[in-house]
Parts: sequence; C-alpha cells; structure tokens
Amino acid sequence: MRRVRRGTGLILVGLIGVACSSAPPRTAAPTQAVPPPAPASRGPVTLSLPASPLGPDQRILHALNRLGYGPRPGDVERVRRMGLAAYIEMSRQEMMEMYPAERRPAVITAQLQAARITRAVASGRQLEEVMVDFWFNHFNVYAQKGAVRWMVPAYEREAIRPHALGRFRDLVLATARHPAMLFYLDNWLSTRADLVVPGGANAGRRMGLNENYARELMELHTLGVDGGYTQQDVIEVARCFTGWTIDRPQQGGGFIFRPLAHDRGAKRVLGQVIPAGGGQQDGERVIDILVRHEATARFIATKLARRFVSDDPPAALVERAAATFRRTDGDVRAVLATIFTSPEFWAADAYRAKIKTPLEVVASAVRALDGRIVTGPGADATDGGGVALAREVGRLGEPLYEAQPPTGYPDRAEAWVNTGALVG
Repeated sequence: MRRVRRGTGLILVGLIGVACSSAPPRTAAPTQAVPPPAPASRGPVTLSLPASPLGPDQRILHALNRLGYGPRPGDVERVRRMGLAAYIEMSRQEMMEMYPAERRPAVITAQLQAARITRAVASGRQLEEVMVDFWFNHFNVYAQKGAVRWMVPAYEREAIRPHALGRFRDLVLATARHPAMLFYLDNWLSTRADLVVPGGANAGRRMGLNENYARELMELHTLGVDGGYTQQDVIEVARCFTGWTIDRPQQGGGFIFRPLAHDRGAKRVLGQVIPAGGGQQDGERVIDILVRHEATARFIATKLARRFVSDDPPAALVERAAATFRRTDGDVRAVLATIFTSPEFWAADAYRAKIKTPLEVVASAVRALDGRIVTGPGADATDGGGVALAREVGRLGEPLYEAQPPTGYPDRAEAWVNTGALVG
C-alpha cells in the first residue's frame, strides 16, 4: 500500500495518460490489507444497461472513470464479479461529515481542500463525491471573499452534500438561504428601495436593491443564459428576495428573513404574478417558478450530460434527460439514471472523450497507484498528504474552493488543455 506524503510530485510522473477520463490504469492484484470497499446492499438492481460497442472491461473502466475518480488496482475485477449494473445502482442514503472547529481562515481553507481530495481518493461513494464537486461548481462561492472563508465548510456540508443526489429544488433553496451564498452574491445587503437605516452607526443611510443573486440565480443556477428572462425579470426576482439576509453576520449567524427590509409590492416574474403583501414566500415562489421552467430542465440536463458523456453532448440525450427532469420534478438520481443507461453514454465516441480536471487527474493518479493519504509524524493541520495533494491540484490550475467567478471551474477540455496545464 503506497502512502502519499509531501513529495507527491513523484506519483504524477509518467501518468499523463490518466488525464483522459477513460484511460485504463495499470493493473495489479488487490491489496490484501485494505481491500476495495464493497458497496452497501440497497435492494435489487433496477438499472438496465444498453448494448455497447465497448468491450466488457472497457465498459467497466468507462464507468469507474466517469462515475468516480478512477479505479484502484483490483476495482475492475471487483466490478466484474458484482456486475456493472449493480455497481452503477446508486446509493439511497446521504452521508454527513463534520469539519474541524479550527477557526483560522488559512487553516480552514487548507483543511477543506485536503478533505475534498481525500474523499475523492478514498471514499467508497465515488458518485456522491463527483456530484458534490459538480454542484459546488454549479452553485459556486469564492472562499477568499471576506466572511465566506468562514462559511464554506458549512456550505458544502449543509447546502450541497445532503442534496447532491436528491431533488434540484432542495439544492436551489438550500444554497439560496445559506450565509455563504447570501454573502458571496451580496443578497444579504439587498432591501426594498426606500429603506433608510433607522439607527446605529449607519443611521440615515439609504439602502436598496442588489441584483447580483437574482441575475446569477437565473443565468447560472436555473434557466441558463438563453433561458428567456429579461432585465425586468432580474429586477422583479431581486425584489422577491429582499429581506433574505444573515442573522448577526459578525458572529456567524445563519439565515434570517427581515420583513422590514422586504419589498411587499406585487411582482411579475416570467409572466407570473406574485401578489402584493408577501414575505419570505415571495423568494420561495420564485424558486418554484424557476426550477419547474422548461429552460431549467434543458440547462441542467445539458450540464449533466456534458459532465458524464462529452463536452458537446448529443441533443437527443439532453432532451431525454430534460424530459426525466420535468417528469420527476427535478429528481437528480432519475436524471443520472437516464444518462447512465443511455446508448450515448456507452457509445464508442464517448469512451476517452472527456479530459480530466486537475482534481480528477491527481485523485485518479493516487487511486491508480492504490495510494493512501496519511498525515506525517508531527504534522499540523496544514501538513500531511491531503494538503500536499491539494497543493498539486492548485498548481495544475484548480485551487479548490477558490474559483472567483460564480460560474465555478469549467467542465470543458479547452479550459484544461493548454501549455501551462500540460507542462504541469
């Protein structure tokens, strides 16, 4: 069993081939001391996989690379024994993990980065880890923006991870209410246009509407840039979310709705009237409108098909995945099942069609070498194999939790296939 310490550069030498997401790893007998984790029993297998031009082991490698962070030695044999459909059958339970209570910002970020790469390498729930990474980029917050640095661990733990394989509406609502998102996109400062601070250090200051979250909610989180909304829709959505703010932000408080800051007038969003006199429910009504919009189904289906099939996914697959999204009211598991059981997923053109991100390159390299991540003797919270591997990911261009724009890190080859990345 290889151990990963500070000298992680050595494990990447000669492993450029794993940059393609379906490139086969070297094979070796399973390690006897720590066998690959077997999936928990979840009842009978219900997935039916289509015919594919790929050979049996190619299909297994394809699944291990797309649904997780690549195979460990012995994983191909393990999946062969259990059956590919059984491996793909998704878990129905969620996991919650606690983060260290250390409050120094640099340590928090380093520990969080180390936790992400450690889970990618070691977790037996590989699909869940892939989806946590996918949704964090979809609902991105920047860990270096002010108070967000204190909030990111809870954001991933409370808003992203519990809903990564659940319903899309729950994801949108959880991120909309979380202090990390409220602070990152400035909605915590958004109020009705005529609000004047009555007292305190800012007494007499006129507050007002902030459109940042409303715009990104429609452009990046739900409808997509071509989703058919207008600038007036942005304003109306922003009005609906006034008063959604942070309780005692200097003390790390959670979500709170402040009625006095809310615009109680009537609004019209995408042609639907939201009556006057509403409160917090105005924002929740907007979320219901957006997540059930046809453009949202198509946008999310496209992103998921791009993540798992190809940078330019087949239109027919996108339409079937979008239809599943609409039919199931945004059930992420059901949409993934549509993708994973599609002929397009198993087509020869999809095999080795995706370029790995730096996170995937590093995690799959360690898994291919059957590595374990350990903390060295006397190491502190910013030392050890996980932190060292996270530094490698950052050096290759993807410092975890530090994508500054709300788009998060991209999932297309051109973002990662460039001179600097290849030299790295």
